[in-house]
Amino acid sequence: MTEGQIIEGRGGLYTVCDAEQNTYVLRAKKKFRREKISPLVGDRICFTPGTISDEHGWIDEILPRTSAFVRPAVANVTMMAVVVAPQPAPDLLMVDRLLVQCRRQHIKTVLTVNKQDLDTALYERLKAEYAGADTAVCAVSAATGAGLNDFRQVILHETICLCGQSGVGKSTLTNALLDVSAETGDISPRIRRGRNTTRHAELFRSQDYHLMDTPGFSLITLSDEKTDPLTLQDDYPEFVPFKDSCRFQPCWHQGEPGCAVIAAVKEGRIDRERYTRYVALLKELNEAWRNRYD
Repeated sequence: MTEGQIIEGRGGLYTVCDAEQNTYVLRAKKKFRREKISPLVGDRICFTPGTISDEHGWIDEILPRTSAFVRPAVANVTMMAVVVAPQPAPDLLMVDRLLVQCRRQHIKTVLTVNKQDLDTALYERLKAEYAGADTAVCAVSAATGAGLNDFRQVILHETICLCGQSGVGKSTLTNALLDVSAETGDISPRIRRGRNTTRHAELFRSQDYHLMDTPGFSLITLSDEKTDPLTLQDDYPEFVPFKDSCRFQPCWHQGEPGCAVIAAVKEGRIDRERYTRYVALLKELNEAWRNRYD
């Protein structure tokens, strides 16, 4: 068997690249379906190449993953670039969900504000809003090239996944960073939402970093994880200096008297919008936790 990495998957066929940069098209063996395991872009695998009588080879084994996501469907990421833009309007609740998922898998994050040529105010706002969130915030313009050199330094030597809503410019950013030709789209003028032209994840490999372009999406939840809602506060670094000073332990930080986190929000030491979204996610996880045996 040969080792390689999945760089693309579509229609039940997976393109794999080996250490010598040779590519193969493979199918997944039926055992993965029985085990309810789906090969993901970024997976390191053992495989059997195809033959003259069997055009497509077979994925024999998926090697242990360092990380895995359902949406976007990728594996072995070391850094997640959550891309937002002035248009379409950013869904910051979705951003926070992604940051929580990354923190739980010990993946570095960079909040990437694209389309700086259209508006610089969003970057300034998010830089302040996420100042305590333990994530880098970068301003770029894939159209003009502004900020790309700084961004390249942030992602140097990483396996980075570009993810976010449709229309924020992930594929355009991929093209600008790697000089490739990923399909790009534009914004629907009627509803001001992105047209999703990227339909599958794809891994591009360069000497300095590996970069995954992924389809845009508008829905992601934490409820499938069915984890104890009390642990959500651990995914908010800005709470750390305050949460042990709450009057009650444990504290949910959603209205308890003597809550040091709520006091910090009122004093402007924790961003109010980030806190408001924390309460919304806490409600979502509480409901999933109550229904976890259904």
